Amino acid sequence: MAFTVYNTLTKKRELFIPRQPDEVTLYTCGPTVYNYAHIGNLRAYVFEDLLKRVLLLNGYAVKHIMNITDVGHLTSDADEGEDKMTKGLRREKLPLTLEGMKILAEKYTNAFNADLKKLNIIPPTLQPKASEHVAENLKFISDLEKKGFTYRTSDGVYFDTSKVKDYGKLAPTYQEAEEHARIKKGEKKHPRDFALWKFNKDLGWDAPWGRGFPGWHIECSVMASKYLGKQFDIHCGGKEHIPVHHTNEIAQSEAAWGKKPWVKYWLHHEWLELGGEKMAKSGENFITLSTLEEKGFHPLDFRYLCLGTHYRKPLMFSYEALEGARQARRRLVERYLQLKKSTKGHKKVRLEYWERFIADVNDDLNTPKALATMWDMLHDDDVKEYEKYSLLLRFDAVLGLHLKEEKPQVEKIPAAVMQLAKERLEARKRQDWKKADQLREEIRKLGYIVGDTKEGYELMKG
Repeated sequence: MAFTVYNTLTKKRELFIPRQPDEVTLYTCGPTVYNYAHIGNLRAYVFEDLLKRVLLLNGYAVKHIMNITDVGHLTSDADEGEDKMTKGLRREKLPLTLEGMKILAEKYTNAFNADLKKLNIIPPTLQPKASEHVAENLKFISDLEKKGFTYRTSDGVYFDTSKVKDYGKLAPTYQEAEEHARIKKGEKKHPRDFALWKFNKDLGWDAPWGRGFPGWHIECSVMASKYLGKQFDIHCGGKEHIPVHHTNEIAQSEAAWGKKPWVKYWLHHEWLELGGEKMAKSGENFITLSTLEEKGFHPLDFRYLCLGTHYRKPLMFSYEALEGARQARRRLVERYLQLKKSTKGHKKVRLEYWERFIADVNDDLNTPKALATMWDMLHDDDVKEYEKYSLLLRFDAVLGLHLKEEKPQVEKIPAAVMQLAKERLEARKRQDWKKADQLREEIRKLGYIVGDTKEGYELMKG
């Protein structure tokens, strides 16, 4: 099967061909665990989970590394501002020590992984922590120093970007103008030079250059290359990482290893926007998955919302849009429960819709088109019920909406809902389909899904 992706490095769509025929090596930038992840952050992980599922669909084994940044990420990608983990310690009144940082990191790492589980995101193969790879960082910096790529200032050890002829190749059209023009030079030789090691006498680790902690960019280079090799297949992240973070990863990694390209394919997602602005932890538009749950939404409603927009387009978030996604997912669950009753044993199914679906997701992860194919299949009267059930499960292995785990919940159903369900059953017996559909909608508005069975009906919380 031909899988094509848009490669930020080459600025074009390419046929995906991994370095090894049967395995894909994948690195995705994980969270800096100083606060809860917001839904803008989580869009990234839904996109990366989709990518992994499509790779699995195409028959590849996937070695996936997602780092945890629990030390060393400053406020901006340009090595400016207060360290984010230090900021978290101050906010939660924890001691400014490595032990305090560990407590903070464990709290928010656990919260982050709980969010991933709610969104039905396949866990990474490994989730290494930056704080556990300081020794590797020190060796990496020493190697760069021996090769003449570093220099020291009063606040740290810096990478000299003038020594790299193709620096900025990931984003050459706006590298200088949009990002580096805003970076304060200070003692740096060039505004675009970046920290490999930041000095800090009070918090950090001992190093030949002085006590401190590693720069954010170097942590990713070290962990990615340790677990995936000095060259690997795919690196993912948000578009904000293109001009600085990922550009710097490339520069230092190719300088250290002497191998080009360090990564063959770079995939970047667009932002989630609220009111025309990118969602950020520093702003007032900070919405977490728990916020959505408190408002009565299921985490998978948000996943469905993400699937409805291509990953390379901005996702315009609103509660109205999320409500639309919830209604669509409820209809899908309702249809699934109906189809589940019609299937016994394995039966052969037609391949027309399956081939269309594969073509959709293999076309640079075109999930909006894949969802349309799914609904076309469900609405096609020529497709038998057992075929629809089988195809829906195949689709969901990629979409990740967890349909196989859906089942009517055992709970006390409100009397009003029970009465509507009984009236609907009577309407169906009379073949009054219009009335039955009307009652189904009334039941849905009360927060329940009704599924038809041979015995009558079943109800579940929607």
